Parts: sequence; C-alpha cells; structure tokens
Amino acid sequence: MTRDEQTGPEQIGVRKGLFGVHGSGDTSGYGGLVQAVTLPGSSERPFGGYFDDIADELAVGLGELPPPGSSYDDAIEKVVIFRGEMTLHVRREYLRAVALTLRNRDTLRFELCLGVNGVHYPDDHGRELHAVWPLTSITHNRRLRLEVSVADSDPHIPTLTDIYPTDDWHERETYDFFGIVFDGHRSLTRIEMPDDWQGHPQRKDYPLGGVPVEYKGTRIAPPDQRRSYS
Repeated sequence: MTRDEQTGPEQIGVRKGLFGVHGSGDTSGYGGLVQAVTLPGSSERPFGGYFDDIADELAVGLGELPPPGSSYDDAIEKVVIFRGEMTLHVRREYLRAVALTLRNRDTLRFELCLGVNGVHYPDDHGRELHAVWPLTSITHNRRLRLEVSVADSDPHIPTLTDIYPTDDWHERETYDFFGIVFDGHRSLTRIEMPDDWQGHPQRKDYPLGGVPVEYKGTRIAPPDQRRSYS
C-alpha cells in the first residue's frame, strides 16, 4: 500500500524517553519509555459535515483555472479528518493554486490565514519538514488546514505572502526555527535568532545546549550536561 492509499495510522518512528532526548539529557526518570510516533492515515469518503463540500468545490475550482489548470488528484496527496478537523496534504508545486482557489472561490472563501507553523519529523524520510497553514472562512464559518511536506535536503516551499499577507512574519519565523525556505518571500531573514546563528532551534535533532543556571547559590548545569536517571 502506498502512502497515498494508506487509511490506517502511519508509523514514522519510535520515541525513546519522555522527551526523546539521548544520553545524559534525559533527567525525567522515564528514559526507558518506548513509544511509536504515528501520523493519521488518509480518510475515506464521505468525510462528513461540510468537509465533502470543500473537497468537491476545490476540485471544481482547480479544474477551472487557466491552462494548464490543476487536477485535484494531482494537487492533493491525501485528506485527513482527525478529531473533527480537516487537513489537506498538498504537493508543494500545487500549493499556490490550491490557496488561491480556496481564497477566491465564492463557495469556499477562506479569506483568513492564521500564519504558518513548522514541524520536524526526523524519521519521516524524504518528508522530514512539514509546513502547516490554518485557514478560516469568515464568510461560511469553516476551518481547515493545508500541509506540505518536503525533504530536509530540499526544504523549499513557495511563499503565500502575496496571497495571504499576514503570513509575512510567520514564514520568516518558520524559516528561522525550522530552516524551511519559502521561495519568493520578499525578505526571508531570521526574525528572532541572530543573523549568524548556526542551525534551527526547533528541529528535534537540534542540541539541547543551554546555559548554567544559578539558584540560591546552587549551580544547575545545562540540560545536555546533566546526569541521566534512566
């Protein structure tokens, strides 16, 4: 079964320890904990609620785009309905066409984008970096998410700042913390870390590091230098 055809949960890794840290950094006492890392699988029709209407209208809208147009089946990798929420997993080359259709089509009208978030799954080989956009239709009182997955070795995703201007600083923050490059962004620079900072601090393989803390005369070592209790 391919990734697109999968309907059950997809295991992408195994987490060891309470926080997934290795070596002396695990001071939680749960170093022996082993847990599978899973993502929800594809959902099958009918999705329920207004989710079917969104999928149907998006398919029609993509087909009506100027030549060469876009196909729903080509653009959407899978649809996930999980805990009453809808996520469209979009192939990155179709992201802008999908976003424009969702924003402009009268029957969809997702006018508001609440930013973009990065996610890092180091064991999801070839798809280590995920970007997620929560969208809201004020007109129709509906919500959904778009998600694009790319490889760590090719972390490029088209910008949506000209479609949703509120994404400007959010894309910069996601670039800063996760290293996702939003092609076409007018000023893709670090927004919180210094310009010469090495690495991206919210990736799961980023060293814990830290600085010693002094509290009432007691010196506490950085997390990666503390004694392990596992």
